[in-house]
Amino acid sequence: MDFVIRRATAEEYDTLGDITAQAYLRDGLLDFGESDSYLGELRDVAKRAAAAEVLVAAAEGRVLGGVTFVPSGGPMADIARPGEAEIRMLAVAREARGRGAGEALVRACVDRARSVAGCAGVVLSTQRAMHTAHRLYERLGFVRTPARDWNPVPELDGIMLLTYELTL
Repeated sequence: MDFVIRRATAEEYDTLGDITAQAYLRDGLLDFGESDSYLGELRDVAKRAAAAEVLVAAAEGRVLGGVTFVPSGGPMADIARPGEAEIRMLAVAREARGRGAGEALVRACVDRARSVAGCAGVVLSTQRAMHTAHRLYERLGFVRTPARDWNPVPELDGIMLLTYELTL
């Protein structure tokens, strides 16, 4: 399938928000299903786009997936240190998986990071159950950084996000 990677348009925010939320829900990645407070964050693409760069993979006028690229700090950064970009909320629609859209979105983020002055690396967080994503990151040269693993909801034990980094 041919697709392009580009910035999301405001008209695509709702579609991408739904793709992102559904990817997390259908893959069982939200602890509380539809009532999970993070679901609102996943759906709120406009908020992400105001604070970072939201990219989509699109084909024939249809959004296949997207990712949030945080070039350097700011409100969307969870784990990035000075000199690091961060990748957040990578999601591909179920019917578009296995066609290279996720890989193309990650590669686009890495390319963008290389163009950011002073950026020496790219970091990301992922859930333990995201095995397909782990294989993708490792294939692209990301390495696990267990010392940076973290719990986004400290009051709930057992929710540990794994971290990866790529040195540019």
